[in-house]
Amino acid sequence: MEYVRRIMDDEIDRRSKAFNAINIVGPKGCGKTRTALERCNSTIEFQDEEKREGYIAVAETAPHLLFSNKKPILFDEWQDAPKLWGAIRKDCDDHPEAVGEYYLTSNTSNVVTPHTGTGRISKLTLYPMTLYETGESNGKVSLSALFEKPDQPLDGSTSKLSLEDLFFAACRGGWPHCLAFEDNQAKLEVAKDHYRQIYQKDISAVDGVQRNAEWTRSLLWSYARNMATPVKKKTIYSSVKASFNVSDTTLSTYISVLEDLFVLHGIDAWMPQIRSKTAIRGAKKHIFVDPSIGIAALGLSPSYFNNDLDLFGHVFENLVLRDLLAFSQAHDAQVKHYRDDTGLEADAVYQLADGRYALIEIKVGMNKVREAEAGLLRFKNLILNHNLDATKNKEHPKPIYREPSLLIVICGNAPIAYTTENGVHVIPIGCLKD
Repeated sequence: MEYVRRIMDDEIDRRSKAFNAINIVGPKGCGKTRTALERCNSTIEFQDEEKREGYIAVAETAPHLLFSNKKPILFDEWQDAPKLWGAIRKDCDDHPEAVGEYYLTSNTSNVVTPHTGTGRISKLTLYPMTLYETGESNGKVSLSALFEKPDQPLDGSTSKLSLEDLFFAACRGGWPHCLAFEDNQAKLEVAKDHYRQIYQKDISAVDGVQRNAEWTRSLLWSYARNMATPVKKKTIYSSVKASFNVSDTTLSTYISVLEDLFVLHGIDAWMPQIRSKTAIRGAKKHIFVDPSIGIAALGLSPSYFNNDLDLFGHVFENLVLRDLLAFSQAHDAQVKHYRDDTGLEADAVYQLADGRYALIEIKVGMNKVREAEAGLLRFKNLILNHNLDATKNKEHPKPIYREPSLLIVICGNAPIAYTTENGVHVIPIGCLKD
């Protein structure tokens, strides 16, 4: 299958000019190996059953022998041979002028090593494919370009994505393996298999600690029921404990492992402290790294959402947040959310390293756009009013807060991108790219 260039490719290429080793982490099946292979001349696959024992034996006793292969070298799923990390780190120290010689991939973020690799081994995360990468989005509207030219006209950027297309894309997920199939039912089987492997095998295989598959399955189901919400973990736990005698502490460790495996992800709360008397709700928003895993946990097909758009609203938010996370990795940005005790909220806050940020609302239907626009304008006016009040006392001014660079509504079934008279950009998800 022909390689589909990823959003992260440019970032990987940039880092390979500054570091001798690149460590690509991310969920199993998201394309880490194929992306690294595009740059490598040799591959050491620790998951190759015919060569696995030999590779691990060499990596444990004389890892430098593996460096004789033609470079750049890919060490695929290197977490099975953790001593390799130290050997690569030392080789980077011994050859400070060398760059781009080693690539490592791993499906876990938590591999214990004696050294961090800081300054030698650069780590980045590859997420499942975005709608732009899978071809559902035509990419006519660039989020990065909007930051540079917030007033650029969007009118005329059209999307042909239907709700049925989105139902299917969410259930299929952003797994590159799907692109090899013509049959849509075959594409849906990939996410289902990922889900089964997670609770039956991966949850225990990642560190060799045997964990209960049924507890894991129930935990994933509970997370899926609360997808893209800041619900408290006690609520998630309660669904599992209704069927099993398991402690909160145990469930907490399971969640940590699922996060290390890039199955679950917590979106942190944005803390601007706009006004001191407002209690900001700091709970993380719970999402799946790909919503297809949550949908598989619920046992749903694309046609189910024809009669449950309310649930799809949460699925769609998870889908958009997945894509925003992928964008953020490629552009040194952060994705957070905001909610306070007055009801003020933003589904996503996309913040660049220089402090510029976009307040984003995520809605499935066009009928919710006006409501979303009103919420965003209320948010912006709160900041403006705070800043006006902060400068009233010239001798003792209060802190000034940066105004949002962009107000955006990302919509599922919007047929065309446009900017409202109040300056809010309405962008169909079928037009969005990084």
